[in-house]
Parts: sequence; structure tokens; C-alpha cells
Amino acid sequence: MLAYVFWHRPRPEVEIDGYEEAQRRFHARLEVESACFRLDRLPFDDAPGYEDWYLIEDWQAVGKLNETAVDAQHKGDHDRAAAMVDEGWGGIYACVQGPAVVPDQAHWLHKPRGRSNGDFLARVEEGASAWQRQMVLGPAPELCVANQGGAQAPYRRERL
Repeated sequence: MLAYVFWHRPRPEVEIDGYEEAQRRFHARLEVESACFRLDRLPFDDAPGYEDWYLIEDWQAVGKLNETAVDAQHKGDHDRAAAMVDEGWGGIYACVQGPAVVPDQAHWLHKPRGRSNGDFLARVEEGASAWQRQMVLGPAPELCVANQGGAQAPYRRERL
């Protein structure tokens, strides 16, 4: 299972309620599991923003998602939301451990140099998911450990 994760910020003049409503509308109409989260801080910048998750089966489905997002059925909702975005960054992640679901909590980090993937993953709590970056489309972090016990992310994250 793969996840396309897209971080974004609205243009400065855009009203936040309208921005968030456009995001909710777009996600509600897609035929893939997805969610948009408001963040008080992006995982690679101290500024606030948003984090979208789109779960897709495989690499072929990445192309299908790209086509579907702007097809006749979705173009209006996509274009309304996209017109309000000031900056955006993304990455594609593979679920390498645990359940492949959109996480309520996400801890973005980089694996320490010299530590093997196996050693790193052995330290992830049972029941938590681990997502590893496959393709970077901006300053995307290397790893995400999601829904790990009661641990809160180091920044506030709220599902729209």
C-alpha cells in the first residue's frame, strides 16, 4: 500500500474557512481513502499548514489518482481547492509495517545514520504503522511512525 502525502498552505489573502471547506469537498468526492489535516506546524517547517493523505494500492494507482483528481467529475472541486493553495510539497510513502490506514497521529522523522531499516522498524510499537518515503517531491521527511500508542505528535494535528 502506498500513500501520496501532500503538504500545503493557503495563499495569504485566502479566508481559512473557505480554504478548509474546499479541501473537505474535494476529499469527500474522491473514490480513494483520503483525509486532510490542519497542522499548527509542518513537519519540515515551523509554519502552519495542511497535510493530505491519499491511500493507493500501487504505483499504477498513483497515475489513476492523478487522472481522477482532474477528470470531469472532480475538476471543479479540485480547481477550487488548488486555486487557493500558495505552496505545496509532497512525497509518496510505502507502508512497511503495521496497518495501512490514514493515521490520526503522525510522527515524521529521519532514521539515524548507520541504523538499518530492520533495527529501526523493530523499535516501532506493535500496532503502529511505519511509512517509508519512496519518492520525494519536496522537503518530505524520510519516515512516518503513525498511531504509536498514546504518544502525541510534536505538533497539533486536526482532521478537517
